[in-house]
Amino acid sequence: MKVLNMAVIGCGDIAGYMAYALKFNPKIKIVGCADIDITKAQRFASRFKVPFYSDYIQMLRETKPEAVYLAVPHYLHYPMMKELINANMHVLCEKPITTNLEDAIEICNLSQQRGVKIAVNYQYRYDKACYAMVAASHQGHLGRLYYGICNVPWHRDTDYFVQGSWRGKKALSGGGTLLTQGSHALDILIWALGGTPVSARGIIANRKFNDVEVEDLAMGIVQLDNGAFAQITSSMISTPEQPVTIQVYGEKGTAIYQGPDFPKVRFKGVRTKRQRPPVKGIHALTRSLEAFRRWVIHDEIPLNTAQQSLPVLAAITAIYRSAISGREEKVELLEANGA
Repeated sequence: MKVLNMAVIGCGDIAGYMAYALKFNPKIKIVGCADIDITKAQRFASRFKVPFYSDYIQMLRETKPEAVYLAVPHYLHYPMMKELINANMHVLCEKPITTNLEDAIEICNLSQQRGVKIAVNYQYRYDKACYAMVAASHQGHLGRLYYGICNVPWHRDTDYFVQGSWRGKKALSGGGTLLTQGSHALDILIWALGGTPVSARGIIANRKFNDVEVEDLAMGIVQLDNGAFAQITSSMISTPEQPVTIQVYGEKGTAIYQGPDFPKVRFKGVRTKRQRPPVKGIHALTRSLEAFRRWVIHDEIPLNTAQQSLPVLAAITAIYRSAISGREEKVELLEANGA
């Protein structure tokens, strides 16, 4: 058994969920953690019994990991990944890959040039029910795919922006609910429909949080090059918070997903043998982590490479532009060489 030694940069809540998930995978070992907020680093270190640092460069030098799990504010993804790539360090980054498409493409190309593996933790790709829906769509069980709808009716209170003030600033976060909460579901829907985004329309609004620069409500429609349409509604103001739903409509039948807690998918109009993700594990996150390990150790390409994160970011970028212009906007999905 080849163990992947991995360091953690950013010791917030999501890093804690990741580290807890690794309790079920002895093939990945956390060798150190770093955060500029030393209290967070100390708390993480105490909980998971690893050394802590305030300087991640010192951590990398002393712990010598093979890879890094990156869970820092969005605006730090681009500069830190560039630094890590140039240091030949493989990275599993929390979404989004970067706050804008140009930086994301640069990361993909740079990682390809340096031979460094960059994955983005779009873990819904390893959700059993999501995967079954996508597989059925791709294998033709639903027939020709017409359109899909996803809804993310989540709830955030004022502490969400108080505890992370960067989230409310467009330049630092890249966007609000559409990018931060909705991108998981839209990523799956675009993947399921099997086309490349070519144009988008969208509207965004602030219905509750009027003192921030990012939206708390967003709606968008994305047209794909195969003629299918993907519609999204994303909210951080739904009361009470409700499950994510993703629906795919085809000429033969329909697939309806609900999750991510206790995920399930129902098929209407068709019978299909449900396909399972290519990696085993008790949860989508544990499968995503193991897939990253296999990529680093065994060169098995995962479902959520940096390259595969580009379509949803490009679509969301176009939805934001449309919300400002009031017109349909072209999706600018520029070519990238990374994988």
